[in-house]
Amino acid sequence: MFAKDPITNLENFDKQRVHWGYFLGFNFYDFKFDYTEETTDIIVEGTTGFNVGLVGNLRLHEYIDLRFEPGLYYTQRNLKYPLIENEFDALREVKSTYIHFPLLVKFSSKRIGNFRPYIVGGLSTSLNLSSNAKAQDDNFNNRFRVNQWTTNYEMGFGIDLYFEYFKFSPSIRGVFSFNDELIRDNDPNSPWTGTVESMKTRGVFINFTFH
Repeated sequence: MFAKDPITNLENFDKQRVHWGYFLGFNFYDFKFDYTEETTDIIVEGTTGFNVGLVGNLRLHEYIDLRFEPGLYYTQRNLKYPLIENEFDALREVKSTYIHFPLLVKFSSKRIGNFRPYIVGGLSTSLNLSSNAKAQDDNFNNRFRVNQWTTNYEMGFGIDLYFEYFKFSPSIRGVFSFNDELIRDNDPNSPWTGTVESMKTRGVFINFTFH
């Protein structure tokens, strides 16, 4: 692959109308907060999560593909509330398990040997299996609640690497939620949710795809 005049691997691979693959990867999720009044910001500490899923690729044009990449995404975000004095109440661990459904358009460059850079973008929806959306308890009972479903837009870039028997595609993609995900506490003056105008997911995915 890295020789001066490499052998062209999988020369006809991208001419397939449909092909399949799978991915493994990492995620770094965050929340973007907006507030109804000036206040001390909630501190969001992200952790490294894990992704796994499938890839379906439909060839539309020599340089354009439609991608469906359903996957399972595990993550945790720790929220710290500087204005709450009690150490226990000042921390909320928000664990999330997402079933993620992105529909993406991939724009590839002309293939150069066994390399082919690309950019990708599209829309997605996510089902949070750990949302606590139906729970009656709220933060006063140590239960942080978010909506089950979110809609997002995504954009990123990557490179296709062609080996003798498979294609390997590392990529980086950003995800940004459209909608406010926070379910407010029953008390409108709650120190956890009372001043929050919106709370939206944003994150970065690093995926390693095998076709």
